[in-house]
Amino acid sequence: MSVWLMTRATLLAHRLLYDLHNDGRLSGLDRLDPWRTVLMPCLGGLALGMFGLIVARRYRHRPVDPIEANALHGGRMSVRDSAIVAFQTFMSNGCGASLGLEAGFSQIAAALGSRCGALFRVRRADMRILVGCGAGGAIGAAFDAPLAGAFYAFELVIGTYSLVNLAPVAIASISAVGVVRLLGGVTATVTMLPHAALGMRDSLPVMLLGVTCGLAGIAVMYGVTFAENFFRRLSLPGWVRPGLGGLMVGGLALYSPSILSAGHAAVRKVLVEGLPVSTLVILLVFKAVASSISIGSGFRGGLFFASLFLGVLSGSIFGHGLTALFPAALSVTTCAILGMSATAVAIIGVPMTMACLILEMTADLSLASGVLLASVMSLLTVRRLFGYSFATWRFHQRGESIRSAIDISWLRELTVGRMMRHEMTCFTPDTLLGQARQCCPLGATPQIVLVDASGTYRGIVLLSEVHAPDHPDDRMLGDLALHQNMTLLPEMTCREAAAFFEQAEADALVVIADRLSRRVVGLLSEKYVLRRYAEALDRTRRELTGEVRGQ
Repeated sequence: MSVWLMTRATLLAHRLLYDLHNDGRLSGLDRLDPWRTVLMPCLGGLALGMFGLIVARRYRHRPVDPIEANALHGGRMSVRDSAIVAFQTFMSNGCGASLGLEAGFSQIAAALGSRCGALFRVRRADMRILVGCGAGGAIGAAFDAPLAGAFYAFELVIGTYSLVNLAPVAIASISAVGVVRLLGGVTATVTMLPHAALGMRDSLPVMLLGVTCGLAGIAVMYGVTFAENFFRRLSLPGWVRPGLGGLMVGGLALYSPSILSAGHAAVRKVLVEGLPVSTLVILLVFKAVASSISIGSGFRGGLFFASLFLGVLSGSIFGHGLTALFPAALSVTTCAILGMSATAVAIIGVPMTMACLILEMTADLSLASGVLLASVMSLLTVRRLFGYSFATWRFHQRGESIRSAIDISWLRELTVGRMMRHEMTCFTPDTLLGQARQCCPLGATPQIVLVDASGTYRGIVLLSEVHAPDHPDDRMLGDLALHQNMTLLPEMTCREAAAFFEQAEADALVVIADRLSRRVVGLLSEKYVLRRYAEALDRTRRELTGEVRGQ
């Protein structure tokens, strides 16, 4: 339902803002009114900036997207925040920003799945599955592709495949497609022109196409980062930046309306009508720049369908070059279809999703081997040279160590403060060994913590060292102190604590409240840290394989 409402509302906005007399598709038109082309993205950007300013003053926290929710928050999302993101996406696409709606309706659909889980108080693992069901259903409904929607949920939102989770994800995707079809649908399939079947001799060109599209995807992701840094350095209020970005996008769109919006109609236009190489090159550069500007200046939206359009352009250019050298090689249309999958995989990072999407959109299974080969080569190129998809690259830019939607929140929740024990044997550094031996016989405790009169940490002493026969009774404990400067803090994660143990080569370390006061609050052993870490890893493994449900 969210897909149908957002799509219909956006097409209506296109008709009103650009004075269209068709179904509202901008990108397939030959020309638009020049003044509207320039002004509408600019005015829409200013309106979006003002709306964002109002929202930022009232809600100061950042919305959580489905991948981040599943990776760090156990699938918990805010419907209110997601509705705001969806509305901002509608505003962006409605005024013509060079982005797609997919980020908006997958966000709100995933949030609704999370809300359903909260209402029924489902377990953590089930909550993550419901988030995947919502996002996958939205993508499946948007493209009339239930298989692609299911794989999108598994690959990008849930983070892994599992037979146990297949049923809910598949049912959600099929149901979403059925609802959109019942309401009249939102998109059309891509019609393939007649082409020769792919053979073994085509493997090398397909692999080269995959590598080329992978490089194009890397360039786009770097372009987005450059655009964000450019607008961030401008001495302009934040709410003005989308307006400036919209003005720049509108200026690029004067060349062709295909630059505007996501490019659904433009894809079909390129595939059916064909364009000269020079036009394809200009469109590829302008579309990539416009999408980068749109995101960098603050418009809301995603690169899901924009990457498909960029792929059609990249594949078509590659196809023209290939046929110029080898007339009997792959057709331009075939290269364009394969380029769609390869470029989208490079940017979004979901090979099976894109393979299924292309096959479902074209209804042509003869391209299956070529689509998979090009997608795999593109994915390998990006992983080898870049290491991130667009989503995980954005997390990396924010300082988050997220490589997928696999649940790693337990690692952040497993802090030193939660694992440490508060009971410990403490003495002052001037305590004599004879007194310590009487109070702590062998086997009483592995170590003694040294603190001064104010409770400040002064070191740790092994009990075996205290009872060593070569130390006289009148010697002070402070003389045997170890690890005076090697301590843990309560907020440290399990991984950070393990690194400290390895660096100190210690079996146990003291936990202090802060570096300034050095007040002792607990004690933690390396053995316990490693055991809790191993238990958490095993629990995650069993959740991923569907053996058990986590709490």
